[in-house]
Amino acid sequence: MDLHMTDLERDIIREILNIGLARAADSFAAIAQEKVLLEVPSLELVRGRDILEMVRKYQAEHVAIQSDIKGDFNGTTLMFFSGQHVQRLARVCLRQTVDETIVLNEMQESLLLEISNIITGALVTQLANILKAKIYGAPPVAPKGDIANALDNLLLNHPLMQPLIFSVITQFSDQNSNVELPLMLFFDRETFVKILAIIRTYDLSGGK
Repeated sequence: MDLHMTDLERDIIREILNIGLARAADSFAAIAQEKVLLEVPSLELVRGRDILEMVRKYQAEHVAIQSDIKGDFNGTTLMFFSGQHVQRLARVCLRQTVDETIVLNEMQESLLLEISNIITGALVTQLANILKAKIYGAPPVAPKGDIANALDNLLLNHPLMQPLIFSVITQFSDQNSNVELPLMLFFDRETFVKILAIIRTYDLSGGK
């Protein structure tokens, strides 16, 4: 199976993500009690070690929340919350006034886990419905230490895998400012082959 994506195939995957993310934004907005805007996701094919470099850069200044995707597809989502995210979300959702920090108390960590669960769950559900796949998101966790250790199984222990990373930027917005909230969704090579195979069965002339 050729791993090369045509522009049309890339657009189809991006639109599938957009549908799932729109549903996730509605759920997130209900909890945050704020308007949530989502940018169009970018799609990149990135080697495992390059992904880990990107993840380490984010992790240096963010709290990472991870949720594995299991079933017909094998992958992981990572959400990265900055100290500003923690401060604003604690104020909006917990009614707490806290400093900008990535050192979390128990309530703050539970909040970030729940937000990640909502966003990832909505996205995975949409992918399952559109691609007719049996997949589900595992309960999210807040990995401690170097997150590369938590990603070894997906990225490093299988050298033949060339993960496809979906880089998605969401905006948690209120009346005054926007705060970008990075979300990474990536799959291993075998899953990418499956996704492309499904898309290539579509009748792109006007129906499936």
